[in-house]
Amino acid sequence: MLTLHGFSYSNYYNMPKHALLYKGVAFEEDLVYPSAKDYNQLSPALKVPSLTTDDGQHLSEASVLCEYIEETYSDKPLLPTTPIARSKNRQLMRMTELYLELPNRRLLPFSFSNQPAPDALIAEVVAVVDRGINSLNALATFDPFVLGEEFTMADIYLFYALSVANMGCAITGVDLNARIPGLESWHARFAADPISQKVAADMEANRAGFFGYIQGLR
Repeated sequence: MLTLHGFSYSNYYNMPKHALLYKGVAFEEDLVYPSAKDYNQLSPALKVPSLTTDDGQHLSEASVLCEYIEETYSDKPLLPTTPIARSKNRQLMRMTELYLELPNRRLLPFSFSNQPAPDALIAEVVAVVDRGINSLNALATFDPFVLGEEFTMADIYLFYALSVANMGCAITGVDLNARIPGLESWHARFAADPISQKVAADMEANRAGFFGYIQGLR
């Protein structure tokens, strides 16, 4: 059986987890943090999540796990059928990560500690996030899903990327819902889905454990 390694408070962990649940794939969860002994055997870069396949192979990086899940369990696809549509899906996923999630991730230490972030850092983050906003406005339709009529991996990626992006935006003052038409209603629909609610409940259950882990690193 597949084993997904990591912790539920990680948005990147929840991307392949949501894909597995959506596809109805049987898997086990291994609650583990990157500082665990021998975790480098599962993820050489010591990043969460990682995945152990049915035949004992180890994979890491959320995007790689999502691709593996899609290619291996294709009965309920999360990517379109044509090469151009699949590429456009991956394009939006990549832009979501580069221009919304990763820049706002730089502000997480200030969000977790309730300390003010430097003005220069905020300005840098806002400049990159502006590119993300422009990208989504150019490419996303939210009608009813991110890229149209089909629920795809881009929906999963954007939803969980926003969990970090929104924490950063609380510091920068950027209002993503106001600047990206359709985002708020799409997000509400996604959040109401039973799979999303299960993932959210697991995330909340892991909150204390995650922040205990963070405190232990200091």
